[in-house]
Amino acid sequence: MESREEKAVTISTVAKEAGVSMATVSRVVNGNPNVKPATRKKVLEVIDRLDYRPNAVAQGLASKKTTTVGVIIPDVTNVYFSSLARGIDDVATMYKYNIILANSDGNHQKEIQVLNTLLAKQVDGIIFMGHNLTDELRAQFKRAKTPIVLAGSVDQKGEVESVHIDYVKAVASAVTNLINHGNQRIAFVSGPLSDPINGEYRLKGYKDVLAENGIEFDPNLVFETDYRYRSGEVLWPALASAQATAAFVADDELAAGVLNGARDAGVKIPEEFEVVTSNNSKLTEIVRPQLSSITQPLYDIGAVSMRFLTKMMNKEESTQKTIDLPYGFIKRGSSK
Repeated sequence: MESREEKAVTISTVAKEAGVSMATVSRVVNGNPNVKPATRKKVLEVIDRLDYRPNAVAQGLASKKTTTVGVIIPDVTNVYFSSLARGIDDVATMYKYNIILANSDGNHQKEIQVLNTLLAKQVDGIIFMGHNLTDELRAQFKRAKTPIVLAGSVDQKGEVESVHIDYVKAVASAVTNLINHGNQRIAFVSGPLSDPINGEYRLKGYKDVLAENGIEFDPNLVFETDYRYRSGEVLWPALASAQATAAFVADDELAAGVLNGARDAGVKIPEEFEVVTSNNSKLTEIVRPQLSSITQPLYDIGAVSMRFLTKMMNKEESTQKTIDLPYGFIKRGSSK
């Protein structure tokens, strides 16, 4: 009986066995049409019999390309990020790129660690979904010389290519909806305000629309937390203490927590308290009442980010630094 530790089957082994050149085997493996049908059949039979699998690492060394893209995701369990990741993966498959998905837990040090791990694997490009580009991370990006696209995030310095919606205007439209229902005490509930997407863009949309409607901004109505369901669920006593009659929430999981926390306290939704959320992920339709939400094309943000990255990796010239995708607002049972 042969040992399981026999020599690995190489392209040379297949070529000898099939009686053809290594170049012919390579053409068959890569789907090149310039191979006679009979020769292709013979080579494929040998590949099947020997269970030959092309060595992607060796191919990458030869071409200086690994056809691999790294995707840095803050929380793989959050529906928002997983929806983006699906769009990225589908377009990557279309362009024959492989994906390495790396979870950073939204931790800045881990983001740098994960970035360096992906760069060590010689990825051809990186898609970053984190909400805050620290100076240290920016420095690492510049050192990398590897194409990088932000998916769903905003670079306030305009240095890194990005795909997103206009968060300022989108939040303004959602808060306007609440003001139109007579709400004057509208809470702003988000993840860390140190993340520019919250502290600079969403909060600006909120403040702008309050000012336009003659409502004084009250810092006591700004609630900074994280993006977890439980964090929203325990927030009701603080919202009640601030005499909020409605809330704009910057994440669907967090919004589901706010909604359920209020309901557990016996609050009638939307008669006594209204909630609007940000991402229109499937979570908005799972809870009861269903959540009114800003609509943004989550899948498309991921897909367009990946397409943007393929152009950068192929060194196609582009005058665009950012791509703004359309947004809207959908009314459901959590608002009047």
